[in-house]
Amino acid sequence: MRTTLNLDDALIREAGRLTGLQAKTEVIHEGLRALITRESARRLAALGGKLPAAKASPRRRPRRPR
Repeated sequence: MRTTLNLDDALIREAGRLTGLQAKTEVIHEGLRALITRESARRLAALGGKLPAAKASPRRRPRRPR
């Protein structure tokens, strides 16, 4: 999809320098992916403690004998 954006040149330059991405489109795509990841994690964390009837997940490894 084509979209016209007004972007801060210094911001795009800095993001490209930090990520190693050269094309502005790549920088924007990576930024959107990072935003989606961050917000998804934030929303998941906000759900913490919302299911009082939930049972703890089984441990993957048996407990170590003491």
